[in-house]
Amino acid sequence: MPNSIKMIVSLVLACTSLNTQASELEQYFNTQQVRSDIQSTYGEQAINRIDELIDTLNNSKELSDKAKLAQVNDFFNSLIFTSDQKLWGKEDYWASPVEFVGAKGGDCEDYAIAKYYSLMELGFAEKQLRLVYVKAVEFDQFHMVLAFYPSRRANPLILDNIKTDIIAASRRKDLLPVYSFNAQHLWLMGKAKSGEPVGDAERLAEWKSVRTRFASSELKSPRRAL
Repeated sequence: MPNSIKMIVSLVLACTSLNTQASELEQYFNTQQVRSDIQSTYGEQAINRIDELIDTLNNSKELSDKAKLAQVNDFFNSLIFTSDQKLWGKEDYWASPVEFVGAKGGDCEDYAIAKYYSLMELGFAEKQLRLVYVKAVEFDQFHMVLAFYPSRRANPLILDNIKTDIIAASRRKDLLPVYSFNAQHLWLMGKAKSGEPVGDAERLAEWKSVRTRFASSELKSPRRAL
C-alpha cells in the first residue's frame, strides 16, 4: 500500500476513534452507581432527561459556536421555571446541573449555571463565559444570565431563560448588570478598570457550594416534584 494511502487510512481511523469515544461526562453518567443515585433521588424520568442532555451535547460537538450556544440554550430553557422555596424549601439554592436536570427545573441561577458547565464541556474557554447577576428592569427583580464573549473585548451574547433569543448585551436594555463571575474571578460592573477582576469568585458562598457539590456528585432531593 502506498505511503500516501496508508496516511489517509490512518487519519480516517483516528478520526473515527475520536468521534466514537465517549466524553468524560458521558462516561460519568453511564456508570451504574451515578444512574442509580439520580433515579432514586429524582425518579425514572430523570434518567431520560440526562440522556437527552448527553445526546444534545454529542450532537453539538461539530456545530459552529453559534449553533452550540443555541442548542444548549434551547435544551435548558425547555425545563420548568420554579422558585427555590417551592422546589428545594430554601429561599436561595443554586442547583448543580445534575440537580437541575434531575429535578426538571429550577430558577434563573440554575439555568445559567447549567449552560455554563455545558458550554465548557463543548470546549468553550472559561475566559469566554461569565455568569452575570443583573437587575431585570421589566420585572423589578434580580436575575442571572450567562454571557458569552467571542473575544476579550467583544460585546457579549446573552443566554437567558426569560427572553430566549440569544442577542448582544448592548441590545438587552432590560438588564442592568451588577456583577459577573466565572470559576476563578469576580467582576463588579462599573468598578473594575479595563475589565480587570476585582476578586476571587470563591467569595460567593453559593457558587462555592454548587461547585463543591458538583465535584463530589452530591445530590439534593427536591421538596416537591415538578
